[in-house]
Amino acid sequence: MNNRKFGNTGEDLACRYLEKQGYKILERNKHYSRFCELDIIAQYKNTTVFVEVKTRKTDHFGAPFEAITKTKFENLKKGVQFYLSENKIKDYRIDVIGITLKPEIKIEHLKNVYYS
Repeated sequence: MNNRKFGNTGEDLACRYLEKQGYKILERNKHYSRFCELDIIAQYKNTTVFVEVKTRKTDHFGAPFEAITKTKFENLKKGVQFYLSENKIKDYRIDVIGITLKPEIKIEHLKNVYYS
């Protein structure tokens, strides 16, 4: 399975998880540059939620969240700012979903994250 298909598998799982939690999926894979892609844009109540999804086959080489570097998070924030200005959104947050596929599917959802 190539990286794009693998990433899409994780994003599909994340979307189903979010929908079960009451989120409405607005957009997926919104690109602003080759460095900036918003994986999932969702609505939860009156809040727009930007969700970064990281998927790993196993946790043998680290948890999915460990793959989010400071640079990756800065690029994500730039994309969020572009989207906010285009769509005149005021109430938003950034979430991260980490998915591990084996030995069983494990989904972890961190809400309202900041990178320091």
